[in-house]
Amino acid sequence: MDSILNVLQQILSTPSVLVGLIALVGLVAQKKPIEVVIKGTIKTILGFLVIGAGAGILVGALNYFGALFNFGFGVNGVVPNNEAIVSLALNDYAQATAYIMAFGMAANIILARFSRLKYIFLTGHHTLYMAALIAVVLTVGGLEGWQLILAGSLLLGLTMALFPAMAQKTMVKITGDDSVAFGHFGTLGYVFSAWIGGLVGKGSKSTEEIAFPKRLSFMRDTSVAISLTMFVFFLIVTGKAVMTEGYDASMIASGQHWIIFSLLQSLTFAGGVYVVLAGVRLVLAEIVPAFKGISEKIVPDAKPALDCPVVFPYAENAVLIGFLVSFLGGLVGLGILSLLNGAGMSLALILPGVIPHFFCGATAGVFGNATGGRRGAILGAFGHGLLITFLPAFLMPVMGTLGFANTTFSDADFTAVGIIVGNIANYIQGVGLLGISVVAFLIPVVYAIAVPKKAAK
Repeated sequence: MDSILNVLQQILSTPSVLVGLIALVGLVAQKKPIEVVIKGTIKTILGFLVIGAGAGILVGALNYFGALFNFGFGVNGVVPNNEAIVSLALNDYAQATAYIMAFGMAANIILARFSRLKYIFLTGHHTLYMAALIAVVLTVGGLEGWQLILAGSLLLGLTMALFPAMAQKTMVKITGDDSVAFGHFGTLGYVFSAWIGGLVGKGSKSTEEIAFPKRLSFMRDTSVAISLTMFVFFLIVTGKAVMTEGYDASMIASGQHWIIFSLLQSLTFAGGVYVVLAGVRLVLAEIVPAFKGISEKIVPDAKPALDCPVVFPYAENAVLIGFLVSFLGGLVGLGILSLLNGAGMSLALILPGVIPHFFCGATAGVFGNATGGRRGAILGAFGHGLLITFLPAFLMPVMGTLGFANTTFSDADFTAVGIIVGNIANYIQGVGLLGISVVAFLIPVVYAIAVPKKAAK
């Protein structure tokens, strides 16, 4: 049984395989010819593998950047990291996580079928992370066995449908249609960015309409603009690290001169963005037509909720702006936390993790741009940077009581769910916690039955 669960967990947590299976089911449901089914399935898997390869390139460059930044500027504190805390949680909660993940995906489909939350969440690794968080928190709340699996699956299914619904209004503005949804558990931060954009962006032009002088026309090419911008930042960070006492040449790859290193890492970063964008375009070309089979045969009007890079091609300038400004917001947030601690408050110092500030900050930039142009992208991403600094700080006391005092989740939805469910579990235990989970899951279904669609509008 454990081996079967392990295989199932690996299949469901591998985005390329998961989405390939979804494409396969969708194409078969449409009774497409076998050659079309094979082509669509393989190209969908290939697209996600390309996205993963691009993300790996980005993470490699960002890891260097983050380590050199922390060393050069002498910053100490907690770096939120989803992968780190989930790996710790799986040591003791692997089986519960696997069951909750599997049945949670089924609960997501049921909710999409019988409520107005017509979104099927397809970001497998984030599903795994949320399943692990929920498993840990509910276990501490006194649930075990079938009660833990039932409550956890229902809560996971609810989050997988609810968060995409929160983002869909802005997604329509970003993509220009209603065929694709957003499936990434940083949604509260992106919606927050879009809200700020709507407040401040009246009359502001899109980031994609930035006019460059004729001699700077090469900056219109996103890859060139990203390369040059990141080169400047790598020069600053690496130069500061090199001049810092205790610097070790092993911090830089292959013993390269720090200027050459900065140039190559900035170009590597830009190459990673290019690969990610190519993968997104490939996936969208295949998954949307394939998903019609799901929406027509299994869950009418269903929309695939895809990972955050799905929005990158729609506002490529906003991607870079969002990353840089969100990171700045993280630095400002760190400064505020330091001041609060100096004033007597006991809050963890949350360091700006470069990876969450890139993927989440870039997405916040796109969302802010959709509602408020350049001002929305800048101020929205800055607000997002503050948000993913303070939410992990507030989650730390909850995670500390669970035995994970040295790390925490980074993205907004994980931290919000952890704070809310964790605090509820402190006061309501056992069957009461199960009851809350069941009621929360049933509310959208009951609403869909009780309130006619026209009345809801």
